[in-house]
Amino acid sequence: MKTRNVVAANWKMNKTLSEGLSLIKDIQAQLENYQPNCKVILCPPSFFLGAIDSANLPEKLSFGAQDCSQHTKGAYTGEISANQIASTVADYVIIGHSERRAYHQENAISLAEKVDRALAAGLRPIFCIGESLQQREDGSYLDVVADQITSSLFHLESSAFAHLILAYEPVWAIGTGKTASADQAQEMHAHIRKHIALKYGEELASSTSILYGGSCNGDNAKELFAKPDVDGGLIGGASLEAAKFMPIIKAFD
Repeated sequence: MKTRNVVAANWKMNKTLSEGLSLIKDIQAQLENYQPNCKVILCPPSFFLGAIDSANLPEKLSFGAQDCSQHTKGAYTGEISANQIASTVADYVIIGHSERRAYHQENAISLAEKVDRALAAGLRPIFCIGESLQQREDGSYLDVVADQITSSLFHLESSAFAHLILAYEPVWAIGTGKTASADQAQEMHAHIRKHIALKYGEELASSTSILYGGSCNGDNAKELFAKPDVDGGLIGGASLEAAKFMPIIKAFD
């Protein structure tokens, strides 16, 4: 098992609390007699995290939030701080998802601040990067993703960067049913790793988990994860049912 193997579930704005807790129990039951060859992280809506009983925390599962505020505390109605997330069962937080960038106008500066808040709270960011269809077609996609990494992450010291997980999500493949080919994913993941190496060195680059996040499912996960620089997936719709999520976890077998 590569120590950087990760499968993370992004439930987005799905499931009621009772439905979500039931799904966690279903996944836990599937894992009871099975040892996954990857880290499994569930990222439900944030208010679920307080309802998960830390005294009975499911083994083989870790938890994360889908976003955090760029502010530490104060009069920011509706926001959830990294410290508040860290006070729950969560050890991870997704930052910079393309939907947050598109619908909430998140930019390089605000995302860098969120990363700083998350790290200061002891959370591990799952930082999302990716290009639009237009950027893919005009050939700028490699530069676009490198710039996203540079502008929001390269202010970090290497010791801080080591706590990050990156998730490459081609925007044109999220929720569309389209998927980058395994070779397209490998090209981008290798490019990302090379870009990290130029800043922080080969050792840190080789130990960084880089996930694929564009319509990954049980049918294509094995081919994607077999690529040398694809370390797992950030899974959306296919994570909402245990029967669809488990084949992705088992793709590492």
